[in-house]
Amino acid sequence: MSNSSSITHFLLLAFTDKRELQLLHFWLFLGIYLVALLGNGLIITTIACDHHLHTPMYFFLLNLSLLDLSCISTTVPKSMANSLWDTRAISYLECAAQLFFFLFLVVAEFNLLTVMAYDRYVAICKPLHYGTLLGSRACVHMAAAAWGSGFLNALLHTTNTFSLPLCKGNAVDQFFCEIPHILKLSCPDSQLRKLGLMVVGLFVVFGCFVFIVVSYVQIFRAVLRIASEQGRHKTFSTCIPHLAVVSLFVSSGMVDYLKPHSFSSTSLDLFLAVLYAVVPPAVNPLIYSMKNQQLKDAVWKLI
Repeated sequence: MSNSSSITHFLLLAFTDKRELQLLHFWLFLGIYLVALLGNGLIITTIACDHHLHTPMYFFLLNLSLLDLSCISTTVPKSMANSLWDTRAISYLECAAQLFFFLFLVVAEFNLLTVMAYDRYVAICKPLHYGTLLGSRACVHMAAAAWGSGFLNALLHTTNTFSLPLCKGNAVDQFFCEIPHILKLSCPDSQLRKLGLMVVGLFVVFGCFVFIVVSYVQIFRAVLRIASEQGRHKTFSTCIPHLAVVSLFVSSGMVDYLKPHSFSSTSLDLFLAVLYAVVPPAVNPLIYSMKNQQLKDAVWKLI
């Protein structure tokens, strides 16, 4: 039996043991990473440089791109390096840092998606109060609250997770360090603390999810009352991308974290982790720019 004081490194889960497939995984992740860098970098630069896009909606989108870029940079480069050098090792401190930053960025992104749902709700349901409720100072405060709550949440969970005694080896059943898979290594007598960690996390996620659902119910009720077909189309063009991003992010993450252990398998865990940790940062820029003509025009103007 080992404990956390004697563990100096962890072993991450490899996608495959075959050298050819390891290199294929490296090139595939490299392509996805470069797409995420290019797409999010373009959105950040475009919004920062075009003064016509200095509005609350695009301010929050800029923050989302920053979070996406940081999030994929937390997990993918290490996995790529391990595949390239045919290793699985990650040091204890690297693992703790990776878990902290991933959780920080994911929670901040979910909070920001909640704020963006509120932005769309005010813009569509209370347009006369938009300038008052979402002034520049209010937008900065809401974005700061999203980042700050992510930081505090990550600090709490990372500290608690790595203070648990680890008795079941150092093999993490995921390609990056993640709370559920670290908790699997902890001693049986830590069940109460593990339950507390999961309850706190679920409370935050459920609260944001309910707020987003209620916001979009109100939005769609208001949209259906719009007489103009052009007005409905314009409204849907700004709401559907956000709803698509929320759906992909939330559904894959909740399935991974809430599925029963009896349904758990290595391949399923890997697939779901890629779906909510790797895919969204790469496809979010495409989703947001595909239906937003103003953003597309600004990107082409920048290019």
